Amino acid sequence: MDVRAQVSMVFHLDKCIGCHTCSIACKNIWTDRKGAEYMWWNNVETKPGTGYPTKWEDQDIYKGGWQKKNGELKLRGAGKMRGLVNIFHNPHLPVIDDYYEPFTYKYLDLIESPAMNDQPTARPVSLITGKPIDIKMGPNWDDDLGGTPDYARNDPNLQGLTAAEQEAMFQLERMAFFYLPRICNHCLNPACVASCPSGAIYKRGEDGVVLINQDVCRAWRMCVTACPYKKSYFNWGTGKSEKCILCYPRLESGQAPACMHSCVGRIRYLGVMLYDADKIESTVAGSKNDQDLAQRQRDMLLDPFDPEVIQAAKENGVADSTLKAAQDSPVFKFVKLWGLALPLHAEFGTLPMLFYVPPLLPVMASLSEVDNDEHAKNMDPVAKHWNDNWLYDTSTEELWATIDKARLPLKYLANMFSCGDESKVKDVLKKLMAVRIYRRWKTVGDIDETKAMAVLNDVDLAPETIEDIYYLTSLAKFDDRFVIPAAHREQAIEMLEFTGDAKGSAGFGVTEKPRRGW
Repeated sequence: MDVRAQVSMVFHLDKCIGCHTCSIACKNIWTDRKGAEYMWWNNVETKPGTGYPTKWEDQDIYKGGWQKKNGELKLRGAGKMRGLVNIFHNPHLPVIDDYYEPFTYKYLDLIESPAMNDQPTARPVSLITGKPIDIKMGPNWDDDLGGTPDYARNDPNLQGLTAAEQEAMFQLERMAFFYLPRICNHCLNPACVASCPSGAIYKRGEDGVVLINQDVCRAWRMCVTACPYKKSYFNWGTGKSEKCILCYPRLESGQAPACMHSCVGRIRYLGVMLYDADKIESTVAGSKNDQDLAQRQRDMLLDPFDPEVIQAAKENGVADSTLKAAQDSPVFKFVKLWGLALPLHAEFGTLPMLFYVPPLLPVMASLSEVDNDEHAKNMDPVAKHWNDNWLYDTSTEELWATIDKARLPLKYLANMFSCGDESKVKDVLKKLMAVRIYRRWKTVGDIDETKAMAVLNDVDLAPETIEDIYYLTSLAKFDDRFVIPAAHREQAIEMLEFTGDAKGSAGFGVTEKPRRGW
């Protein structure tokens, strides 16, 4: 068992308000410079929608991620042979129009324009060519447009929905949308790392952060094609590829990444997850179909309280402080303990370590359309009793009916978060609904206690667990949402000393081993 530590994230989509504060914080720190104007390492998309770059989820266009051939994993659009053939012309790269041509405005025209009969305007100019342009696209061009023909109706996740279901989604009275914040997933099986001909992309052994060595990068841009989430970008100014670095300088000083620290809705959680690196290939290649990939990924994540896991982790060089951080990790609770968070498009095969709590839409505690009188006639008499002529029963059927009748079809959410398996998304939504029903009984009192307890039994959650979920999703403090492991700078210094001693000696006459890399 090859136990390693991975800094992982959870985004709670029910709490995202689409303010883009996270995107601006990241832009101001990392991509506010020449050649990076069009880059958004953190971006927030409106779903349904085509996203940024346009239709990034459609791998028939971009050929990102992994695929199985003859029982082996192969890169879909990169690799040795494909890379050699396409090394000077890659037909699967997104072009600038798929992102947007970055622009600014000639604000001086507002100040320096001479007196005239018309109001002066600030013309948009390209940040690439410096010439005036007509703006046709932007990083959040379809923001809040939940039903437009150009964006929402071209969402790749609508595949599998009937024409009637799609049409119902865009009826004015049923229209709904939610926000999807995205950063680099820092995957366990990153296609960008495998695709790079120069070996410039690597995964840090101590925390799993995926980085690009700017000195080694030769701008072959295979990483842009290989990443199915399109989170590797080409800087046309420096001639290098760049990507989200998870603000590792901040992590090493005990601070949360900028996008997470600035999040207004407090939707973001960060913590350590332990995983068995020996199971990476078998987890992806051994799946019978795409639908079980999300569960197989959850199964390969390890319990930090298991004595065998702890022993194997220590033997592999995982620090005690990292193990403690893994035990306190909110990501472990959301993903492994409570089963509330799911990976985005696990079928891409990269084993992303950014998980999402699906949105619960609409916000309802019961369904008024259910005919309780008709329901009572068909009930077991033992399962009901009367109190002041009001029917109380232990059935929760009318409460769970709200899940199936939500404005966003389960199939749509399943296409995003569970490879099309609607049952997994439904299980998560039922747990989220159970938390709301329990808390409503406790604080408002308009739901019968018997029914509230029956709801908890349906989802197999104890009241203590419900309270823990409620606390972490609504009242959690900064240190509860971000459990950042110590960086252990002393080990980095030891590695430098180890390297220096090795260069000046005949052999490696020390017992200290360098930290495991990827």
